[in-house]
Parts: sequence; C-alpha cells; structure tokens
Amino acid sequence: MKMLSPVEGNWYRDIQTQSIFEVIDWDPTTLTIETQYLDGEVSEYDLDSWREMLLEIVEPQEDWRAPFELCDEDLLDPDLPMHPQDWANPVNSIEPDTMYGVEDN
Repeated sequence: MKMLSPVEGNWYRDIQTQSIFEVIDWDPTTLTIETQYLDGEVSEYDLDSWREMLLEIVEPQEDWRAPFELCDEDLLDPDLPMHPQDWANPVNSIEPDTMYGVEDN
C-alpha cells in the first residue's frame, strides 16, 4: 500500500482501527502531524508513526461538525469586529459609577 503524505485539511481513515480524522497541522521542522478525530479528540504523531499507519484518503464526513456543536453562524470570520445592532445608541457609551465586585469599600 502506498504511503500517504500528511496534508492539512485532508481527511484520512486508519484502515486498522477504522477511525476517521483530519490533519489539522503538519510541521516539517519537528516532523509532527497533528490530527483531530470526529469525536473532537486531538492527537499528534511523529513522521515515523505516520509512515507505519495504513491510511486511505476519505471525503469529509457530513456530520463532522456535530461533536463541536457548530452551526452555520460559526462560519463567520472571528477576526471581524462585532458590532451590536444598536451600535449608534448613546446608552452604549455610558459607564457605571461603580463596578460591583471590583472596587474595595
């Protein structure tokens, strides 16, 4: 069987254990491959261990987001600023006189 190279974003099936996982990181400097299984578990393999595995490339599972309880709203870019719907409301800029639990009396 042909040895498959680890490619970030590709999904693989370990033929011996029938487990399905995605490569989420491949670091050629340390020769480590980080994977995430369908149940959310994250594992790390060194290149020698990777080469010993019997793998095949598979299509991403339809329900691969289920263990993470992701929905379509989670597809939004987290780096974009979040603006409340009433962004221009002047009440949003009022700070309280006291911060309970922070100030000593």
